[in-house]
Amino acid sequence: MPVWHNALLLFPDFALIALGLALSQWTSLKRDVWSAVERLVYYVLFPVLLFSTSSRGHYTLGGAVAVLLAGIGALVCGIALAYAAFWLKADRRCAASGVQCAFRFNSYIALAVADRLGGAQAVSLVAVLIAFGVPLCNAAAVWALARHAQRGLLRELLRNPLILATAAGLLAHSLGLRPPELLLPVLDRIGNASIAMGLMTVGAGLQLRGLHREWRLSAWLMTVRHLLIPLIAWGLAVALHLTPLQTMVVVMFAAMPTASSAYVLAVRMSGDGPYVAGLVSLSTLLGAVSLPLFLGLVQT
Repeated sequence: MPVWHNALLLFPDFALIALGLALSQWTSLKRDVWSAVERLVYYVLFPVLLFSTSSRGHYTLGGAVAVLLAGIGALVCGIALAYAAFWLKADRRCAASGVQCAFRFNSYIALAVADRLGGAQAVSLVAVLIAFGVPLCNAAAVWALARHAQRGLLRELLRNPLILATAAGLLAHSLGLRPPELLLPVLDRIGNASIAMGLMTVGAGLQLRGLHREWRLSAWLMTVRHLLIPLIAWGLAVALHLTPLQTMVVVMFAAMPTASSAYVLAVRMSGDGPYVAGLVSLSTLLGAVSLPLFLGLVQT
């Protein structure tokens, strides 16, 4: 499939990001408004979406083992490569705050793109990857910040709403529990709202200030995020003989821009918020190019 076709496929998601940027720059909806929206999405709307997708997904963990091995395996390699940044001659606070941007992924974009790439089956596979990937990436991100700020890792993990929501969803799915039918439309509406509002908050938070301070560190972290992790995922998918749809989902998942919630975590744990905001913004811009390219390579 041509690269330009994939770019058009991703247009609705990046259009919402552009809309958030436009609203924050040219209307009265300034940063203070979007900060509140960001917290609403991070602490309420997105956890509900994660619980809903992981508990109701049309998948079996046994059938998704190969996909998990490729997707989560690529993330583990990415975490190891990202931690190599601590050996660079960079500001320790920037490194502790920014290292998460090399391996965290934007779940809002992943779920939205999966729906258009492969429908319900692709969404279910992404939901499984998110369910396992969010706790892993959050643990790795919190460890780096907790180590720098000398705060307890376990305490931070137990307070993380994304980890709690995915753990609850996986438990409900394994036990065969399902939300009451009356609540299903409510969960669906909250899920749709979280994706749209999440993408707009990504745009509203775009800023590239501060990256020049540690350009070597930034270059390494973005190389890991937008080149090395997708290539590793592609290699693992080929080695594990995944189906074309599974391969596309795994590579798409691995090529995601970094999570916008990285900024929220950095600020909450006394990290370098402006530097992380710059990395998130740069990753979003790079993802608009790298994601269609990798999808095109997989589909050739």
